[in-house]
Amino acid sequence: MVRRFAAVLAAGLFATVAVAGTTAEPARAQDKSLTLCWASWDPANALRQLSKDFTEETGIEMNYEFVPWTNYADRFLTVLNSQGDLCDLIIGDSQWLGIGAEFGHYVKLNDFFSEEEISMDRFLDAAVYNYATWPKGTDNYWALPAMGDAVGYVYRKDWFQRPEIRKSFEQEYGYELGVPKTWQELMDVAQFFQGRTIDGKKRYGIALYTERGSEGITMGVTNALYAWGFEYDDPNNDYRMDGYVNSDKAVEAVKFYKKLYECCTPPGHSNAYMTANLDAYKSGQVAMQMNFFAFFPGIHKNDRVGGDTSGYFVNPTHGDKPRASVLGGQGISVVKYSDKQDMALEYIKWFAQPEVQKRWWKLGGYSVHKAVVNAPWFKDSAPFASEFLTAMSTVRDFWQEPTYAQLLQSTQKRMHDYIVADKGTAKEALDNLITDWKFTFQSVGKY
Repeated sequence: MVRRFAAVLAAGLFATVAVAGTTAEPARAQDKSLTLCWASWDPANALRQLSKDFTEETGIEMNYEFVPWTNYADRFLTVLNSQGDLCDLIIGDSQWLGIGAEFGHYVKLNDFFSEEEISMDRFLDAAVYNYATWPKGTDNYWALPAMGDAVGYVYRKDWFQRPEIRKSFEQEYGYELGVPKTWQELMDVAQFFQGRTIDGKKRYGIALYTERGSEGITMGVTNALYAWGFEYDDPNNDYRMDGYVNSDKAVEAVKFYKKLYECCTPPGHSNAYMTANLDAYKSGQVAMQMNFFAFFPGIHKNDRVGGDTSGYFVNPTHGDKPRASVLGGQGISVVKYSDKQDMALEYIKWFAQPEVQKRWWKLGGYSVHKAVVNAPWFKDSAPFASEFLTAMSTVRDFWQEPTYAQLLQSTQKRMHDYIVADKGTAKEALDNLITDWKFTFQSVGKY
């Protein structure tokens, strides 16, 4: 789910020394323990619970460095860039694979996988591609897929089922109210609920990603771009972006997302990301929210909107374009600077086992092991399981480049300026984005 943040720029992406103010642990003795680094959220708590079995089986104690998502990239990229030994294992974003491989932060796992007969064929193809490989599409593995995730949607199933609401919707739009299958249907439903009074309270259509500072609006608008068939560059000519990034279909997608934001979001939703969307939905403000699947177990258990109150769906389609969902999630890597690599690899071997992966799913983690997601029981194991599998089979990611932070910040600025701040046109925003991206790629000799 949650992905990379602009704070990586402050972390000094290409730094080789520690940033001032960062505390580094002193060298540790060869005690029988490991430290695993990740973000602080519900799946991390599930992993802590799961890993008690590892300690029981091996005698290796597990320590954890879990930090809030807002500090996640800043904290751990600083540790890696300073060659610190805080983390023996790290669950890092897909964008970190290029950095981890090219700057020597991660242990390459090919020989280990071969020796232990850990086959990447046992995991979903899209997960292996996005969470494990660098360069992309090669058989060079730097992580084991750990936490699958993608952007999906939650809706107020109880409202959608009310006869009076269903009747009003059909009278207004000419078809039955249901889960939006296309972006136009998403717009129709959001417009219908916008400003509607339900149970004596004014409600709104949808909570979208609009946040400017880190990655939020990029993670939002790319849901529309992918649905319209967006390409980052010429499939036959790497980094050649003219006519692709600013294509007519890309312009149309960005304009549609802006229209959806302007017509159908709650008041003050101009700088919103995961937490803001969760708050808007749990408080009953909105009929739908965009968010990562990783949050859906918590929604299902929530006292106010859990159980049958909520339903879930994948990113809608547009026209005849293939389905696509924005990637979240991470892989787990062994840190090159750890003096406990053998024990860290033992954890990787343990975690890769099908039975462990099944327990991981049942505790609230998102396994992408085929023994889990292809099992007969999987689709009925949670109300969002089927949608998760569909999303994970069609995920697309942002640039997975060592320079992704600069690429991301350009996207954040150009998209927020147009969609939220109402500056210029969609075509101008995408043209300017190409200029920004060309500059970044030129600076590293890729354009």
